[in-house]
Amino acid sequence: MKPPRRLRPLLSGLSAAARSPLGRWGFGLLAVTLAVWAVASRRDEVLDALGRLEPGWTALAVLATAANVCAAGLVWRSVLADLGDRLPLRPAARIFFVGQIGKYLPGSVWPVVMQAELGRDHGVPRRDTAAATGVSLLISVTSAFAVVLVTIPFVPDVLPRGFGWAVLALVPLAVLLRPRVLGPLLDRALRLAGREPLNRRPGAAGLARAFGWAVLSWAMAGVQVWALGVPLGADAGPRGLALAVGGYALAWGVGFLVVVAPAGAGPRELALAAALAPVLDAGEVVVVVLLSRVIFTVTDLAFAGAGLWLARSVPRSTRPGGTGPPGGPGGTTGSGAAAGLTGARADDGDAEAADADAEEVL
Repeated sequence: MKPPRRLRPLLSGLSAAARSPLGRWGFGLLAVTLAVWAVASRRDEVLDALGRLEPGWTALAVLATAANVCAAGLVWRSVLADLGDRLPLRPAARIFFVGQIGKYLPGSVWPVVMQAELGRDHGVPRRDTAAATGVSLLISVTSAFAVVLVTIPFVPDVLPRGFGWAVLALVPLAVLLRPRVLGPLLDRALRLAGREPLNRRPGAAGLARAFGWAVLSWAMAGVQVWALGVPLGADAGPRGLALAVGGYALAWGVGFLVVVAPAGAGPRELALAAALAPVLDAGEVVVVVLLSRVIFTVTDLAFAGAGLWLARSVPRSTRPGGTGPPGGPGGTTGSGAAAGLTGARADDGDAEAADADAEEVL
């Protein structure tokens, strides 16, 4: 099944732009600009909010955020390995963390596009990288709602009025994660796009491992919110921590399902504010929600920069199409940090390859 002929020139152009050095820098610069603007536009509010916190709790929040981002990266790496593409930490960090800044562009598709293009530089087929990103997101949203469900018996307030559908959404999401359902579903999607099926389908053990990393990521995100809320009057005990963990997991799940806002902005804050309302007044909730968003944004940018720095010594595959063996990609000599983001295949200018890549994107 191929894209309509009228769309092929457009898709070919977009695919070529995503692979070219100028195109990659353009996407990256736009995403970073939007992320920085999200912080700078509320500079006065941020500085005022920081003045109300204690340094020790703020440091704990920053460390917990970094742990959350690392755990999220391990979710993706675990899924990719389960598909047969085992990457060392450095190239995995480059692909995941640099690609993640795409989430600050409107719509949820950009991290998938960016990571698929970056993965090709390391011999990982685009279908595998895109499948790993998609499955990782499915695991993340499913585990988020599962965490909410687990915390309800301890803190019923974690599920505010109007958000009960989140728990109900867990049922179809969990069904989709069953290997007998997920594997054929991925292959079906690839066939509809005119691509070959996966060489290796996700297995129960790999999905369970990734699910465990996802749960850890929500625990760390909850610690961040808890650390920000305690100095403002939130419960410093286990109940307050459970509310923060469940509340943030709920907020992220709701934000993810609303794909129009960049990185779930808006719906996420609304859900988090509703979850924290029982322990903080309206003004304090605004402080926590604002600082949580800012810390995550700054951490994403810092990890993207670290991914570029680590990429200085990461070899990239020179196989045609960037395809490596199932056990891992091939490699050649490394490139500079800038090339880590902008590197493209030598044959990217070929018109026929661009058409094929456009069909693959679709």
